[in-house]
Amino acid sequence: MKLVSSLEKVFLQHEPCEKKVEVQGFRNEIMAFQVAYTLVDPAVSRTYVQLEVVSPVKEHVHVRQVEHMPVRYTVPIDADDYYLSKEPGLYPDLLREIGEHTLRIRNGQWDTLWVEIDPAGQLAAGEYPVTIRLKTEDGSANEVTQNITVMDALLPEQKLIHTKWFHCDCIADYYQQDIFSEAHWQTIENFMRKAVCGGINMILTPIHTPPLDTRVGGERPTTQLVDIFVENGAYRFETEKLRRWIDMCRTCGMKYFEMAHLYTQWGARHAPKIMATVDGEYRQIFGWETDAVGEEYRRFLNAYIPAVRKVLAEENVEAVSVWHISDEPNESMLEDYRAAREQVLPLLDGCFIMDALSSYEFYQREVVEHPVVSNNHIEKFIEEKVPDLWTYYCCSQYKKVSNMFVAMPSARNRILSVQLFKYNIKGFLQWGYNFYNAQYSDHRINPYWSLDGDGFVPAGDTFQVYPGPDGQPEESIRMAVTRDAMQDLRAFELLASLESREYVISLIDEGLDEKVTFSCYPQSDEYLQELRKKVDQAIMKLVCR
Repeated sequence: MKLVSSLEKVFLQHEPCEKKVEVQGFRNEIMAFQVAYTLVDPAVSRTYVQLEVVSPVKEHVHVRQVEHMPVRYTVPIDADDYYLSKEPGLYPDLLREIGEHTLRIRNGQWDTLWVEIDPAGQLAAGEYPVTIRLKTEDGSANEVTQNITVMDALLPEQKLIHTKWFHCDCIADYYQQDIFSEAHWQTIENFMRKAVCGGINMILTPIHTPPLDTRVGGERPTTQLVDIFVENGAYRFETEKLRRWIDMCRTCGMKYFEMAHLYTQWGARHAPKIMATVDGEYRQIFGWETDAVGEEYRRFLNAYIPAVRKVLAEENVEAVSVWHISDEPNESMLEDYRAAREQVLPLLDGCFIMDALSSYEFYQREVVEHPVVSNNHIEKFIEEKVPDLWTYYCCSQYKKVSNMFVAMPSARNRILSVQLFKYNIKGFLQWGYNFYNAQYSDHRINPYWSLDGDGFVPAGDTFQVYPGPDGQPEESIRMAVTRDAMQDLRAFELLASLESREYVISLIDEGLDEKVTFSCYPQSDEYLQELRKKVDQAIMKLVCR
């Protein structure tokens, strides 16, 4: 058995290196480490083992098994070299609860346990041993002990607005639930609570079926929170489901809401799928056949947007809500996007409107007031001091910049926190919290066999959680490491409030040949570990002063 950092990914065939592992965190910070283990008895090929946790803080310890998942599409052929491997194979990713008779130990293969300690604000500051013991069926046992340090301070609430797009239809599809049935509502809540635990605090709200990742002419299952009625040509709206959604989100800890895009993706040329009961008949009234700026859709929006805004205002969430026009417009789509935007601007007066884009020239033309910029194009926006800047990454961000593909080192995921803090980024977006479809949603995939959306993006881009049994999501290593990045960011913010932002940035760049940017940063676990240690020590000196 070996102690391993939470930043290391242990492959079945590779013995992890012996390194000192230090684990520390504040009284409301989840801490993590790993225990790698293998069977060395030449007479036995495999056997079951029983896990025991021995610790004075045992009730705060959560242990899961790291499962190795099949990865076929690791990365595009022209990617850089900062990957664990570019070969297909089994990669550590899924964090699975340990049931009775489920933990095996195998000869010649390294398995791993993911160990988390959550003080939950209840543990006193101090050092605590956590012993992980494995016992075989014949009674023999081995164990390792990791000391964890709880520091006497509390991290502040996360300032960063963080969204990973939430796909309600994928939940219903996988679990074969009727959309917005009671079972579906419960599973949505389970997935939402897990998202909040990972530092996600903004939720994509399907006031109508989000027009995302859909082939032209195709459609996704209807997930529409606003019930629409057309009676004698007039629109009427019932919003009970939307109000229930808002209430559930607040109960789960969501802070911000983003409305589904008002026009189709990659061009804003058409209306999204809109369903309504027309004189007693339930049918689709808008979609791919609808001109985005046609008179009938314009008349609909003139009634629809005020009705939604009324609910947001009455539920006291309009100030924390954002609106989208169309996702990822480019230069060729400029006039279509501009026309769509101008159509709804009077209806969205005073609202925060944002969309993902990568062209600074597009931004200069003042058609997107609040851009969400891909992290491989953000440096021009930073140079020009664009205010309240957001960033995102997806399948196209595979060279130089940070991302969270399965084949990437965890440090390449976690470095995002350093970049977000240094450049004072307001929000972060990623498109796939739980997208369990192939490209364009042509068909469903089994996420336990296809981590790449049936080969259309590098593995790990389409979802951060697996759809586990009984409607409960299962975390990935990538999700857990992203949570750690959000905790790093909160630690940086705490030190900045006690000292200054400039001081934290000096620690970030201290001793580096080149200062940290979105495309240039230290490629090592040790940098992140030492930076957190310096930040933590500085905080404790100031707190105890």
